[in-house]
Amino acid sequence: MVALFVNRQQKKIHDLDEVVTVSLQRATFGHICTMKNRGGGGGGGGGVDPRLRHRLQQHLASINSQYVDISEVAEELQKLYRLDYGRRNKTAFRIQVDRVYQSITQDSDLNELESKHLAKKAKHSQSDTGEGSNLSSGSDEDDDCILGNVPTNHMNSSLTSLYRKGTDSTAAQRSSSVPPTTSQSWFIDRSPNDGAPLIDLCDDEPAAAAQNTISGKSQKKSKRRANAVNESDDSRKVNKKANKNLELQYPTMTFEDVGGNEETLKDVCKLLLHMRHPEVYQQLGMVPPRGFLLHGPPGCGKTLLAQAVAGELGLPLLKVSAPELVSGVSGESEQKLRELFDTAVSSSPCILFIDEIDAITPKREIASKDMERRIVAQLLTCMDDLNSLNVTTQIMVIGATNRPDSLDPALRRAGRFDREICLGIPDVSARLRILKTLCRKLKLSEDIDYGQMARLTPGYVGADLMALCREAAMCAVNRALLDTRSKSPTKEASTDHNQETVECSMDTSMPNAESAHAQGELGCLLNLLKDSKVLSAEELSGLSILMSDFKTSLSSVQPSAKREGFATVPDVTWDDIGALRDVREELTMAILAPVRSPEQFKALGLAAPSGVLLAGPPGCGKTLLAKAVANESGLNFISVKGPELLNMYVGESERAVRQVFQRGHNSAPCVIFFDEIDALCPRRSGHESGASVRVVNQLLTEMDGMETRRQVYIMAATNRPDIIDPAILRPGRLDKTLFVGLPPAADRHAILLTVTKGGTRPQLDQDVSLEEIAFDERSDCFTGADLTALVREASVSALSAYFKANRLSATGEGQECVANIKVNKQNFETAFKKVRPSVSKKDRQMYEQLQKSLSTS
Repeated sequence: MVALFVNRQQKKIHDLDEVVTVSLQRATFGHICTMKNRGGGGGGGGGVDPRLRHRLQQHLASINSQYVDISEVAEELQKLYRLDYGRRNKTAFRIQVDRVYQSITQDSDLNELESKHLAKKAKHSQSDTGEGSNLSSGSDEDDDCILGNVPTNHMNSSLTSLYRKGTDSTAAQRSSSVPPTTSQSWFIDRSPNDGAPLIDLCDDEPAAAAQNTISGKSQKKSKRRANAVNESDDSRKVNKKANKNLELQYPTMTFEDVGGNEETLKDVCKLLLHMRHPEVYQQLGMVPPRGFLLHGPPGCGKTLLAQAVAGELGLPLLKVSAPELVSGVSGESEQKLRELFDTAVSSSPCILFIDEIDAITPKREIASKDMERRIVAQLLTCMDDLNSLNVTTQIMVIGATNRPDSLDPALRRAGRFDREICLGIPDVSARLRILKTLCRKLKLSEDIDYGQMARLTPGYVGADLMALCREAAMCAVNRALLDTRSKSPTKEASTDHNQETVECSMDTSMPNAESAHAQGELGCLLNLLKDSKVLSAEELSGLSILMSDFKTSLSSVQPSAKREGFATVPDVTWDDIGALRDVREELTMAILAPVRSPEQFKALGLAAPSGVLLAGPPGCGKTLLAKAVANESGLNFISVKGPELLNMYVGESERAVRQVFQRGHNSAPCVIFFDEIDALCPRRSGHESGASVRVVNQLLTEMDGMETRRQVYIMAATNRPDIIDPAILRPGRLDKTLFVGLPPAADRHAILLTVTKGGTRPQLDQDVSLEEIAFDERSDCFTGADLTALVREASVSALSAYFKANRLSATGEGQECVANIKVNKQNFETAFKKVRPSVSKKDRQMYEQLQKSLSTS
């Protein structure tokens, strides 16, 4: 009886202890969730949005999956609720969803813990006997599950440790007063060395909990070791990728693949002599050149030239793009540079090619970050270290950029990049050689004219010519495939049927005919794409690129020089200009003759190109003359409107002037035409110090400064030559002034014939005499622009009369043949009433006096 009483009392004590323990754990998790909802959770995150919590619970219930990807869940919630979450940052929203998911998981763990405790209590209440085996049946699994579901975080651990410390004394007293039995319950024990308390759930072996703790620590250590191994593997993979980027290449290109750069290749070969014969410089005791810089517009062949140098000499190429060397970790970019040069030294002899070098070598005084300055300094140090090595070290560093002015000046000094080689826009002869190089492996027809193709491609660089050949090949392929399909009998029948349909639709309405033709061509192309049958050798035997394919491709390939703001050849010819014979002859001797006969000019010592100023009233054809000269000579043409170079910020106007002349040098031979130059070069009074004076000084320096203008011709136009600074008009700059005045009656007649294409466009009636119109007193002060406006107004008057006579609207509905529309004399009489001369008689007298002063001077 005494033993039974003791067992029952012990049961009550254990039940009370278990209830207190579970209640305290529930309070702990409830406090954690409350803190999280208030924004003070252990995770340090923001508050939990109840609406987001409810929506996340609904979404989790809908997917019914054990594995939950927070990123995918966040994306789906942003798609479902675009108005609420669509504009939020994806990373921030994913973190918020993760916090809400953690709170939902903790609530589910609490509910599971409470349900298990209630189930255990119900099982205890059903037992009437005091036997320990009945009291604790299956309690081992339940308690293990309860502890396994307890989430481990910092707040929970701290509160649990406080509870352990508070209940340590009572547990020790109970353990000393009450002998242990076989009943299973929670109790707190001390480790032998008075360490942290352990919660024991085992009745057979009290040291099992300590063993579990030790095993947990060993598992954590093993996990840490595994993570360290994974990190080392990742670092090895990164190093392998870096090493792959630094692998040596052996290009197969040679100088035969580079066309139109013979002079450049000579300069490069002179710099590469020490790569094969280092003993020469060793004998002289001089350090060989270590590098050179290739610069020029995009697509001119800088990368191709570097690869051709390595392939021609059979040297390994260590190619790296400059942005690959930039890293977000401080000091790693400099380490990559050092490793790059160490690899080059260990692989000697080799060529180190740094493409787009301007990305890592900006000017240090304008660099926005200290990292950029450190990278520049590290590159300078590595270049200097090459000079401190043995003289026989066979390394050549090649840099490529299309922005040489943005590089740090220290990099461009001797000893680093000893030579700067410019690859400009190719001229006609260079384009001819490039086309022959590109087309040497193509199957061409016999009507290919390389000279004509070179003349039709002004402003094209090597990449543009390659794109032209590719487009011509595409035109040839499309033409051949369409011809092959049209020869098949089924296609012929369908083509005839479609042709009949098109003809019928043409009878009804023209737009329907065009749409039917387009649909027929589209259907044929779709059939070609869907048909996977391989063409036979007979069908491919006649496939070749025609000259018409190249001409068709010219309209679809835009030259890079035009896209980048460089020069192109205008389409204005001498046939578009009437009269002005004297001015044309002067321009021919000033610009065309030095281009066409350079040897004769050099024999006379006339190597420097001259500048021409075209002065005269507005509308007399000054700009047209400049364009026609550029077209006739085949030179590139840069048209600069005077006011467009002016900028409100200090130094920007001068920079724009330098950029124009730099483009001229890159596009040489070239004509730079300054329209309305009086806005750029006003007369300096001596007391001014504004932006206009600095622009004039910069322009004077560029025209005739320390650097010579090789094959860069300057033309300018103005209608106020009296306000231009006299320094611009001295010999060596704009040394030739040509006055383009008002046309006399004979010149007006020639201009009218040019404008009307000899009276054919527009068609003139029989009563119209262009000579009478030219000698009419009303057209006495008319310029070329005024005569063009007169013809236009007469044409509009004739068209309006035609509409009224046939009762047609100006929209063009119901129009018949318009070949009978002609301009008669009455239309010109109407035009004379609307068009007024641009120059009055008073202004005409002023320009006549100006012409006399210019001719006298």
